[in-house]
Amino acid sequence: MCHFKSAIYLSKNRDRCFLIALIFLFFISSLFSLEAASAEEQPLIKLIEIRGNKKIEGETISGKIKSKIGEPFSEEILQQDIKKLYSIGYFDDIRTEIEPFEGGLKLIFIFKEKPTIVSIDFQGNEEVKTDDLKEKITITPGAIASPSLITDNVNKVVSFYQSEGYWDAKVIPVTREISGEAVALTFQITEGDKAVIKTITITGNKALSSKMIKKAMKTKERWFLSFLTNSGIYSKEDMEIDVERIKELYHSKGYISVSVSEPEVTFNSEKTKIYIKISVSEGSQYKVGEFGIKGNTVFSTPDILKSVETASGKIFNKTALREDIDRILALYSEKGYARADVEPLINVDNEGKVANIMLSIIEEGIYRVGKIEISGNTKTRDKVIRREVRLDEGDIFNGKLLNRSYQRINNLDYFETANISSTPRADEKLVDLNINVKEKLTGMMSIGGGYSSIDKFMFMGEVTQRNLFGKGLYLSFKANLSSIRTNYNISLNNPWFMDKPISATFNLYNESFQYPNYDKKANGVSIGFGKELSEYVRGNINYTLEEVEITDIAADASSLIKSQEGKKVTSSISPSIWIDTRDNYLDPTTGSRNALHTTFAGIGGDNYFAKGVIDSSWYFPVIRSITFNIRGRFGYASGFSGKELPLYERFYVGGINTVRGLGFGEAGPRNEENEKIGGNRELIFNTEFIFPIAKEIRLKGVVFFDAGRAFDDSENISFAALRPTVGAGFRWMSPFGPIRLEWGYNLDRQFDEGSNKIEFSMGSLF
Repeated sequence: MCHFKSAIYLSKNRDRCFLIALIFLFFISSLFSLEAASAEEQPLIKLIEIRGNKKIEGETISGKIKSKIGEPFSEEILQQDIKKLYSIGYFDDIRTEIEPFEGGLKLIFIFKEKPTIVSIDFQGNEEVKTDDLKEKITITPGAIASPSLITDNVNKVVSFYQSEGYWDAKVIPVTREISGEAVALTFQITEGDKAVIKTITITGNKALSSKMIKKAMKTKERWFLSFLTNSGIYSKEDMEIDVERIKELYHSKGYISVSVSEPEVTFNSEKTKIYIKISVSEGSQYKVGEFGIKGNTVFSTPDILKSVETASGKIFNKTALREDIDRILALYSEKGYARADVEPLINVDNEGKVANIMLSIIEEGIYRVGKIEISGNTKTRDKVIRREVRLDEGDIFNGKLLNRSYQRINNLDYFETANISSTPRADEKLVDLNINVKEKLTGMMSIGGGYSSIDKFMFMGEVTQRNLFGKGLYLSFKANLSSIRTNYNISLNNPWFMDKPISATFNLYNESFQYPNYDKKANGVSIGFGKELSEYVRGNINYTLEEVEITDIAADASSLIKSQEGKKVTSSISPSIWIDTRDNYLDPTTGSRNALHTTFAGIGGDNYFAKGVIDSSWYFPVIRSITFNIRGRFGYASGFSGKELPLYERFYVGGINTVRGLGFGEAGPRNEENEKIGGNRELIFNTEFIFPIAKEIRLKGVVFFDAGRAFDDSENISFAALRPTVGAGFRWMSPFGPIRLEWGYNLDRQFDEGSNKIEFSMGSLF
């Protein structure tokens, strides 16, 4: 009985559900029918016509709208199209008209375009050059006077002013109608005062001093030389870099969990002073726990460990670890493993405060050099660059030789930048080398004047081309004129004579100098050849023919000076050899230069003498870009075949290239008349610390201690007899070459010597 009732109930329920489904389907189909009917009622768009556009192409406008020919007209879509076209920013007014057309309708868009900007000007910019502002904006004459485009460029000008320190700068755009379709745009600028960084405050630091942290930062407080370096100006981008630099500094000291807050920047009410606050949470210091190496088959583990500094028990230093990885990769690259990789696996033990490190080495195979391509050299010929590359196509890849190639190309001093990138071809086991350079001006013409205590008023002129015809030839014309000195010099050097690795030099000169008791005139010509004997060793040999005339000898001059009167010809040959491992010839930070110069006179002529000089200079990186330089120099000269050593061939010690703080020849023998007569031997020592002052303009400072003297035959060489001086100065790697301005203090005044001396020179350093 119960089963029967249940069956009846289910049957009725099924019928009810079926009925509801039929009603739902009928309702849905009705909706579709209504929509279809509605669509059928809307006329089709038969034509879209665009009027009033002069600068904007009709196709461009058609591409922006949804209304299309052949589709039913929709008022809603039309309103969307108008809104879309206004958003482009090119139109002042948009109207639409609808007309019957071929059984449908014609949709007409009528535009009134915004005027064109025909000129752009800046007013009120006194501290910033107009050309600099023009480089920052993207709007140009001919552009549509779109409010959004103008506003965007106003923001660009404001941002540029802020990057220059003018945080209160205001810029108002003003458009002046020239015709109905053209306007002139003027950015009216109120610069305000320049804001400088007054203080940078570090909080939360205990392990590291605020001074140490600030030194690591690119952002600096304003100081008295900021006008040279443009430091003391706030930059958000630099500040973001500084946050990472602070983290890296802490990581190098073992604080691997350090966190640095976003800098808090505030201004004074006038927006002329900026105050920066940085909060640091140092965390704990970690040491190196277990340290191991795996995956190495080319080099043994002990050999690899010799080249790294990271070791168990040391403070964990992420910076040192990266440098260790670079050293390991350098080892492999010297053997041709161009794609070797080192993956540091670091397991941090927070409880024990140690980091367990495993260096996993992926060696891969040996690679050879593929293509060597050169780009960017608009003047310098390919062969001039290619001959400095220490690798040839087909050679086994060698990272050490690649770095040496980079050094040699940069030492040419023809380029602002020179970079070598390598692109591996794994399937062929080849590495392509891409050398990209940016040429710089290598010619120089300078005219100037000056004053010195010796020369009084001076005139100097020079025309030099260090890369003549893009062939690497050096040609120079120099003239120096003063009340007591004249000097004319013509030099030509070809570092690859006849495309061979042999240098050829030619030098022609004329000079005269008025000494206190006599005048000296000299004319000469020299020819020389040189060759690299190995990567860092070079030999030269020069022949010089010189005529010297001593005239106008004072009546009270010594017999030694009087014996030099008249004309004498010197015919000499000068072999020399030097070993130069400096990383940069003009601004070295590491390496050495060791030279032996000899001269033998007597190949004809009137003078017979031999002369030799040993000169050794060493550079050592210390800390924070500080370089220590020590130099020693010893010279010996003697006449032979019954001839005396000429007075003008003796050694005169004193001056910017020997002992600073002393005048020419003051550190040396004098005769009974107190005349500086030089010596036939010299011994000189120079020590100095060179440190950066303004890296942006390559300005450095130097403090030094010098000691040296020339000795006569009758004197014994002794360290106690050396003349000591101390001093300081500036070194500037200017576009015209190294410039030195140095002040020396005489620690052992004798005779009528001054207590100090300021000297200036332009040219190579020690």
